[in-house]
Amino acid sequence: MDDTLKEDLEAFKLAEEAEKDQRSTMLELLKFVKLGQQWPDAVRKKRELEGRPCLTVNRLPAFGKQVINDARQNRPAIKCHPVGDGADKEVAEILTRLIRDIGDTSKPEVACDTPLAFAVNCGIGYATVNIDYADADTFDKDLRIERVSNIFSVYGDPTSKAADSSDWNRAYITDKLTEKQLKKRWPKADKVNFEADDDRDEAWFEEERIRIAECWTREKKKTKLIKLSDGAVMLEPEYLKLKDFLDAQGITATSDGRDTEIYVVKQRIITGAEILEENDWPGKYIPIIPCYGDEVMVENKRTFNGLFNFAMDSQRNYNYWRTATTELVALAPKTPFIGPVGAFEGDPDKWATANTESHPYIGYEGQVAPQRQAFAGPPAGALQEALNASDDLKNIMGLHDASLGKQGNETSGRAILARQREGDTATFNFIDNQSRFIAHTGRILIDLIPKVYDVPRIVRAIKEDGSNYSVPVNQKVQQLPPQATEDGQPPDPAAPPQYQPVDQEQQQEISGLIKVFDLTAGKYDVTVESGPSFNTRRQEASAQMGEFIRSMPNVPPKAIGILVKNMDWPGADDFAKAIAGEKDPQLMQAEQAINQLKQQLGQMQQQLQDKQMEMQLKQAELQIKGMEAQTKAQQAQAAMNAPGEAPADHSFEQWKTEMQISFDKWKTEQDNAVKIAIAEMSRQTSLDTTQAAINDQANQLVNSELSPVLTELAGGMQAIHAHITQPRAPGRREARKGMNTKG
Repeated sequence: MDDTLKEDLEAFKLAEEAEKDQRSTMLELLKFVKLGQQWPDAVRKKRELEGRPCLTVNRLPAFGKQVINDARQNRPAIKCHPVGDGADKEVAEILTRLIRDIGDTSKPEVACDTPLAFAVNCGIGYATVNIDYADADTFDKDLRIERVSNIFSVYGDPTSKAADSSDWNRAYITDKLTEKQLKKRWPKADKVNFEADDDRDEAWFEEERIRIAECWTREKKKTKLIKLSDGAVMLEPEYLKLKDFLDAQGITATSDGRDTEIYVVKQRIITGAEILEENDWPGKYIPIIPCYGDEVMVENKRTFNGLFNFAMDSQRNYNYWRTATTELVALAPKTPFIGPVGAFEGDPDKWATANTESHPYIGYEGQVAPQRQAFAGPPAGALQEALNASDDLKNIMGLHDASLGKQGNETSGRAILARQREGDTATFNFIDNQSRFIAHTGRILIDLIPKVYDVPRIVRAIKEDGSNYSVPVNQKVQQLPPQATEDGQPPDPAAPPQYQPVDQEQQQEISGLIKVFDLTAGKYDVTVESGPSFNTRRQEASAQMGEFIRSMPNVPPKAIGILVKNMDWPGADDFAKAIAGEKDPQLMQAEQAINQLKQQLGQMQQQLQDKQMEMQLKQAELQIKGMEAQTKAQQAQAAMNAPGEAPADHSFEQWKTEMQISFDKWKTEQDNAVKIAIAEMSRQTSLDTTQAAINDQANQLVNSELSPVLTELAGGMQAIHAHITQPRAPGRREARKGMNTKG
């Protein structure tokens, strides 16, 4: 026998022995609660021989459904968040919605609720994570969560200590096949003959059926972690596979790496005689997830109890006393008729059968009719014992009438709510263990997603409200602008963003952010959020908002619109917009465009005012310099009239020439200033005219057509821009330079 097979069989035998008592209790609980087998066989047989009844008034399923259905209404949800370098919040949100899609495709009411139901009823339930092709005509693979309908087919690791059993290093899922079924699936399988081989365990062969086992093992393996020159890290086996490619990209290892350990998970399909199949599993966890009930550790041995482990005796007691009461009433002697002598001679045959048959009439002799004696009823002691057993059931499980939706002794709303909370508290360990079960499922999915969804593809993402959209992953994408709906309506502002993949050539043409949704990069972890579903929270919010609005005397229409939006009416969103007075999206976009144009117009006006101020200052400087030149001319004329007082440095002719030049420059600058002033006044007139036109057109836009108005507005803005940016009049710089020359 192969050593690996021998080791697997020995480990299975140990797991089977460790769970023997647990499985016996679980089987008894399932038969007791779900099948109603609540009378001991010896007692039932004896009472049946005596012709006595054995009533079963099974009250336990109602208690179990209360816990299970409460959990369904508050189903925990997985939420991903980044925890390391390379992780992205947006990618974490996509992972959250992808896991929500995996759960939705896997039917959460089956995949997640079934393990909880088994945990409540008998202490343990299981689910598995599997990898399968997305469709028959594709190579893309998807992850699925599946229930284990036969909990007795799973054998866990007896050495596990973790609360969620994430430390399982071995696990088995068994099944029984006929030899024909075995040969159909594994044609090369050996013909099993356990009777001829004493070394083989007969437990693996039962009357024409062969036991097979899906054996899962997890081992630590030493390896090295390599750090690359671009900052990334890789395990040594992966680095060696990609070394040539990385070298071509200029990426090298920065060091020899460091020693580390990884988990290697393998799956083997075995019989008691051979290994039929062996596969590598890409994840680091064994994909079998247990959901536990109430965990008890005694003498280093884990035991799991359901809700009814300690309620079985009270249920038996209740059945006994209800049966006893019924029996006392049924078998009690019929009370006789009493009358005077001779009264029954009128119809003696009917009077003789009056307690066993129903007669339409019975005649009697004499003046006084016979009278029946009153029935005393069942004994009060039997009824009281039945009530005591009923109370024991409630007290043991912590679920009372208020928790079950029945009218109890509580009269006030606060008392009823307090009793309901007591019931929730008493059974919260089951809800908490379900959250732990879902959290471990989420970590298995987070570990597998980068390895299964490792190529560029389109995945479905489901939002919290149930709406879904497609998003490309493991590739660069461009966010698309909001699109109108199929019926021509404007885009919904609350709609999820839409992306489209882009290649290398498209990236060079696209301006803006190019996002990379890389599911294979970064590290992520999960948290579990428990609470009502989105629809339930929406209904509760609607009810609370309704109460709040009714208490307000003057409610704004916008608040009523929000209330209507949270209701489950057909067309509630459109109705909410109408109540709130929301404008048409196209009109709102046009108004935004107008506001932007008006803002640009204001900026242009401010620029023009600054230019006018600058022109006025220049005009003042020119006037001052002109007055200075005139003063100097008058002084020169006076000097000419006074002989012998002409300047000593220059001759009269030279001085006259210089004064003429200075005067000509001043005159030129004055002429240029006048021309500039006329141009600026013309520009201001045009600007005011354009602004008035814009205001008129904006008013028309709000009440009539949009497109022509926007076209005219754009033309007006272009005209304004052309006026401001046109070349300046020639000679201004030269005039400014000439004025700086001393006269």
